[in-house]
Amino acid sequence: MVVFVGQTQTVFVLNKMADSASVNHWRMPRRDDARGIPELVEGLVDDDTSAFTELVRRYQRNIYYLAYRILGNHLDADEVVQETFVRIYRRRKEIANVASFTSFLMRIATNYAIDLLRKRKGHSGISEEVDSLSGEMQTELSRRVRTPSDTLDDKVTMEEIRKAMDKLAPRQQITVLLHDVEGRSKSEVAAIMECTEATVRSNLHIARAKLKQILTKRLSV
Repeated sequence: MVVFVGQTQTVFVLNKMADSASVNHWRMPRRDDARGIPELVEGLVDDDTSAFTELVRRYQRNIYYLAYRILGNHLDADEVVQETFVRIYRRRKEIANVASFTSFLMRIATNYAIDLLRKRKGHSGISEEVDSLSGEMQTELSRRVRTPSDTLDDKVTMEEIRKAMDKLAPRQQITVLLHDVEGRSKSEVAAIMECTEATVRSNLHIARAKLKQILTKRLSV
């Protein structure tokens, strides 16, 4: 009997893995700052440290979640967040000329995460122990993933999806995460990945096909 965990289920698991990350990671006290992103970016360019601090507050969790989905552990996700904002600050004078600060920021984070991912390929893999995942998450997964005869084992399913994602080429993996998990449009993904929309569509097609093949083979009983 063959069971395929499809695109929707894969997205669900990846989102739950990120949501299970510590909520205390990268949380700064909330302050009332009515400035919009363009004003904050302008302040950053002009060396306004309060603008930089506010940009960190607004974007840090998004970067952390993306990095965690890519790399699968807190330490590497933390490193991506730190390095991203260090690089943003160092390149702050360039920001005045970028079309989209968000895309620029996410591109830096994504490229650094890809570098870390490539360094780790062939070593310990991208996942943490499944036992570290929350009980609520495992319970929810067990309700959603079923064979015709019984519920698939929670831990096995999550681990196999992680392993399947790790088999993808870095840019294919990031494309799936940005588009299917983060919910970004193809044009946004193209801007972040610095490629054409046609390349995004191609990477999505290849990645989804590979995931289907890997998971269909592995999650069989």
